[in-house]
Amino acid sequence: MKPLFVTATDTDIGKTFVCAGLAYALKKSGIDVGIMKPFACGVKQKIGFSSNDLTILTNAAMVDDAEDIINPFFFPIPASPYTAAKNLGVKIDVEHVMECFRKLDQIHDIVLVEGIGGIMTPILKEYAIIDLIKDLMANTIIVTSSKIGTVNHTVLTCNMCKNMNIPIKGLIINNFDSTGYPIPELERDLSALTDLPVLCSLPHMEKFNLSNYSALIQEKMDILALVS
Repeated sequence: MKPLFVTATDTDIGKTFVCAGLAYALKKSGIDVGIMKPFACGVKQKIGFSSNDLTILTNAAMVDDAEDIINPFFFPIPASPYTAAKNLGVKIDVEHVMECFRKLDQIHDIVLVEGIGGIMTPILKEYAIIDLIKDLMANTIIVTSSKIGTVNHTVLTCNMCKNMNIPIKGLIINNFDSTGYPIPELERDLSALTDLPVLCSLPHMEKFNLSNYSALIQEKMDILALVS
């Protein structure tokens, strides 16, 4: 199975929850799911994984793969990988990321990869998240939102992926802004403007519940079609 890369139109859009919900649903369907978050930035957790996102993802996929494989680069500051690496004096090795991915790909039926920020988030001076998606030869899902401005961000993201010949399985709307676009109108417009399917829209959860969120994803979309 081709890897599935979960990207988004911006940071704090809900990629981790969507990726976890998909991983849990696929696992319940009998698929051995591996997860990977090549780059993570932010406050280091006091116990467990450095990034809380990894805790969410590994619990969802029910895996015990080593942290340094599923998350080759963690930076304890909130910044892009490029900026964080510059500030901390760390050299990012993309080939090391690819080696880690290949290890996971060999032991799992499919690997779900969660990005960081949007597709143009820089990793190196001339290498961004979109280049990593291309190198992984992954299908992608684009998580977007309901807030005003999302149409511009979504169309730009989709067009960049199309220009790079990255196959897009579809869009998922995370409806966390009740003051934004009405969801039926947004689904209609994004589908028409991008020529891509809106796989589903998901309601905002004040407190994330993996089982409920995954069940909602399964109810709203054909998850097995994502990995075919």
